[in-house]
Amino acid sequence: MTPALVPPPAPAPGTRARLGAWAELLRVSALFTVPGDALAGAAASGAARPRTTALAIGCSLCLYEAGMALNDWADRAEDAAERPHRPLPSGRITAPAALLAASALTVAGLALAARAGGPALLVAGALAGTVWAYDLRLKHTPWGPLAMGAARGLDVLLGAAAQPGARTRAALPAAGALTAHTTAVTAVSRHEVRGGSVGAPLAALAASTALGGALVRGALARRLPRTRPVPPAPPAGRVAAAAPGPPGPTLAAALAAGYALSAGRPFLHAALNPSPQLTGRAVGGGIRAMIPLQGALAARTGALGAALVTTALAPLAKALSRRVNPT
Repeated sequence: MTPALVPPPAPAPGTRARLGAWAELLRVSALFTVPGDALAGAAASGAARPRTTALAIGCSLCLYEAGMALNDWADRAEDAAERPHRPLPSGRITAPAALLAASALTVAGLALAARAGGPALLVAGALAGTVWAYDLRLKHTPWGPLAMGAARGLDVLLGAAAQPGARTRAALPAAGALTAHTTAVTAVSRHEVRGGSVGAPLAALAASTALGGALVRGALARRLPRTRPVPPAPPAGRVAAAAPGPPGPTLAAALAAGYALSAGRPFLHAALNPSPQLTGRAVGGGIRAMIPLQGALAARTGALGAALVTTALAPLAKALSRRVNPT
């Protein structure tokens, strides 16, 4: 007689609570916005390799989570007054544990970058330094939004630096796009607790609209060659079929338009009604809008696989954001 299979015991309520606290601290729903940085950078380099791209993604994830843990450690006194439900002020996670996690994740990220080569380690070191400088010194200064934007830009460059030949400069336009978008979102996030700002979401709306429009125009311009050869006349009785446009630029244009719409709508709502609730939704929407932006940047280089993989992360981020606050 075959013995009955005994299901594994369910985690104790205390274990679930601890896992939930760490998921909240690390903002796991926002993790889905991270791989697209390295994928866009690798695509821009023109020499993407699965192994080195995976190492860059792993490094990005570690450094991103390090920044999340360090953020709450640095803001624990402020959160005690404004966000007492957060994991540290509520006592669900201790401050030393958060700091240890930030340090360990930083070391792990740098170790992964080192395996991808010297150029990747150099960029990862700059990224780690920017993350720690932002959380510990720059966050509440006028340089805070730009520092956060620079971190995203460096994350894109990391994807390119990890590839053979390290054509990092080729990823500068993509890095600039992510830097601009992230800077705008971070400026809005400064008002999500108290609300009241019309200028920040309006500026973010203008930035996302301009960026999305530029990407759409650039993609459409690539759909047709500069000179059109005259096609041969079709046989008698037949009608020549229209040649389909290149799939890369077409997909890039569609994703860029989707980015502008997904980012612009919550920014507009927050500008019309700058309440804390709508401002917070604008921040979350702006974070998730990075995914179609990354997909558009990958698709414009012809890397359709990277674009589709990145885009597939969007529904996962949206679904998980309903359970864990990403900001």
